[in-house]
Amino acid sequence: MTKSSVAVDHKCPSCNAPLKFNPKSQKWKCDYCGQQFELKDLKNNQEKYKKNESKSEENNKYDLYRCPDCGAEIITDTNTTATFCVYCKNPAIIKSRLEGKFEPEVMIPFNKTIDDAKEAFKKVGKKHPLMPKSFSSEKNISEIRGIYIPFWLFSCISNGGITVKATDIKVWHSGNYRYTKTDDYEIIKEANCKIDRVPNDGSLKFDDATMNSIEPFDYSKAVPFNYSYLSGFLAEKYDVESSDAQAIAVERMKNTIQEKLKNKITGYDSVIITSDNITFPELKKEYALLPVYLLNIKYKDKTYTFAMNGQSGKLIGNMPVSVSKAIIAFLSIGLIVFTISYAIFYFFIRSNV
Repeated sequence: MTKSSVAVDHKCPSCNAPLKFNPKSQKWKCDYCGQQFELKDLKNNQEKYKKNESKSEENNKYDLYRCPDCGAEIITDTNTTATFCVYCKNPAIIKSRLEGKFEPEVMIPFNKTIDDAKEAFKKVGKKHPLMPKSFSSEKNISEIRGIYIPFWLFSCISNGGITVKATDIKVWHSGNYRYTKTDDYEIIKEANCKIDRVPNDGSLKFDDATMNSIEPFDYSKAVPFNYSYLSGFLAEKYDVESSDAQAIAVERMKNTIQEKLKNKITGYDSVIITSDNITFPELKKEYALLPVYLLNIKYKDKTYTFAMNGQSGKLIGNMPVSVSKAIIAFLSIGLIVFTISYAIFYFFIRSNV
């Protein structure tokens, strides 16, 4: 397999994926998020990418790989580990990119098919009659892609606990007077909490809030990593180091433990956490690939992202509202209200004649 590298001049300002020049539109298009940019947009972001070059030279390169089926050269960015040949449409798995420290320990195979994802999106359109018709067209739906996204999973048994201010308020009346007694208590609640596999997105290409929204995954179904599961899907390797992901995961775990301990303190009018000494002395990490279906649709200069958990089928996303449909709906409701009001008025007049 031949391999060479060339410098990437431009990356998507939104998701950091490579941009491709479109001769027809004379714009640069991102195949990941669907956004298009003019040359002036890229120039404005060029300085940003120059500053990041020293941090990760590898992320600023394309690689050329030869398709084993038709012999065509496949161009990918250096984080892509599974893709498709644009000529013969056969899947191409680049094993060398998932070796060494980039080889995942576990993965959750796709449980939902691409047809399941398309059907789920169609149902969203049916439930939202104000969505533009073109938004849920077959052309847009056909752009849904199944992607194995890199995640860091963190597990631990925590030490320590929280200190809270618990307030008890008693109110009573005597004669014409109202009395209030407020008692404050300092309560310390400690426990060793076991937390398994808190996920954190390991790729800069994907929005963290979106990835958090499609949780949870059933990690009891996780299997040891195997290349065979990648066939027919896209896949990425991580470009967020575990140390950076760990800081975010620790904050999530700490917040979860705080809420669990706080909810165990009952019988008071208010409970406020004043401090904590929660630590994670034995934090374990795993590198995993998790299944996600993604669809990015650009509508009137705005990109709308839909994501579906490839295991559970949980779908999240936002959508535009068709102005014409909204006006028609408003007028229809107004006509119905007018008709009912007129009928009531007519009946009232008739009954009093």
